[in-house]
Amino acid sequence: MIEFLTTHHLLGLIIGIGTFLVIGLFHPIVIKAHYYWGTECWWLFLLLGILGIILSIIVSEVLWSALIGVFAFSSLWSIKELFEQQERVRKGWFPKNPKRKYPF
Repeated sequence: MIEFLTTHHLLGLIIGIGTFLVIGLFHPIVIKAHYYWGTECWWLFLLLGILGIILSIIVSEVLWSALIGVFAFSSLWSIKELFEQQERVRKGWFPKNPKRKYPF
């Protein structure tokens, strides 16, 4: 499959589409994670990011290594987004979870 994608110059396109989908997937994940667990789950995104970096280094196939790398750094970026989501909830842009207590 990789040979076909490389021969027809489609590998970059597939990596771009995969990147778009991974980043798009993380947006609702961050919103839901904050809604249910708040910022206390930041360490989970850190572990996923570190694991993804290690796997990206281990995997030798370019397509999968690139997509795992995108997953890893999207996980790490989600830590920042998790704390920004808290600010968006504080401003009233997103709903609060009535079952949780907030620091603000």
